[in-house]
Amino acid sequence: MAKRYSGKKGMAGSKKPLEDKPKTWLTYSSDEMEQLVVKIAKTGKPTSQIGLVLRDSYGIPDVKKVTNKSILKILGEHKLQPKIPEDLTSLLKRELNLQKHLEKNHKDMGAKRGILITRSKIRRLEKYYKKEGILPKEWAYNKQDIKLTV
Repeated sequence: MAKRYSGKKGMAGSKKPLEDKPKTWLTYSSDEMEQLVVKIAKTGKPTSQIGLVLRDSYGIPDVKKVTNKSILKILGEHKLQPKIPEDLTSLLKRELNLQKHLEKNHKDMGAKRGILITRSKIRRLEKYYKKEGILPKEWAYNKQDIKLTV
């Protein structure tokens, strides 16, 4: 499938195994996994980092297969869900870094195109999250307020 902002085709990536059952060698119960997710979330890590810590440090390959809930849903049950979704936050951080870069390098046309593409991705996600009710309707993407939200 083609990518949206480049003239290239997307690269194939690795896929998760199709098994529905949790691994037999896994020693953690679903309650223990939920407690681990909450404990790691309280340190301030986003959901993707929580999954990496669980995989690398605790040997838990997939939380959803054991608990039947995603990490984000577990955080929502414990009132630890972030106000702004992680993918939108990372795009806001990327735009902030590009703005800093463009202050030093005014003639960098590649960075100017990159910031335009990033802004359009932010607007697209903003529209989707407002429609789904994840972001409040009054939330507005504002270039000056990015530093405060990130």
